Amino acid sequence: MEVSVLNINGQETGRKVTLNEAIFGIEPNVHVIYLDVKRYLAGQRQGTAKTKERSERSGSTRKLGRQKGGGGARRGDINSPVLVGGARVFGPQPRDYSIKLNKKVKVLARKSALSYKAQENAIIVVDDFDLASPKTKDFINIAKNLKVDGKKTLVVLPEVNKNVYLSARNIQKAEVMTANAINTYKILNADVLVMAEGSLKTIDNILNK
Repeated sequence: MEVSVLNINGQETGRKVTLNEAIFGIEPNVHVIYLDVKRYLAGQRQGTAKTKERSERSGSTRKLGRQKGGGGARRGDINSPVLVGGARVFGPQPRDYSIKLNKKVKVLARKSALSYKAQENAIIVVDDFDLASPKTKDFINIAKNLKVDGKKTLVVLPEVNKNVYLSARNIQKAEVMTANAINTYKILNADVLVMAEGSLKTIDNILNK
């Protein structure tokens, strides 16, 4: 699949790049995508929710009433879950929500996500670029030139570029990532991928080992 290379003014440079069919041209595996997105979202959970069980409440352990004949439940001490201020039954405890996936599964998921974007013609390749200083206005102008303003945009760079990152930080629908950090969720969550030409080589090296 050939894609024209644009500059940051939205003009064609006269060059074209061929997207690797082994990465951008496969039949997407929906189930593998689901597993990798689930893994990513699970990893975002802090897992710090905590409620006190009966043994952790502060209060007397004296039995409040006799076992039988009271006309109510056998509730025991004042920490009983059936009383106001009592413990929580089977409440959440701190835990790790992370899910393990095999490397090959994660690689296939990213390939599938990139292939989806290629099928939707939602990939724009631009010349490697830099900004002289971090200015949100400059990044907005680039988005307008590429006709992606107002869309969820993921800008993929070959390496860390502080000026570009800071310029896009205050734009709600734009995100900047390096090619070695992109994941299935971020790819699918974006309406369009703006990929610097140099990032394609990095992606090839990572996903075609």
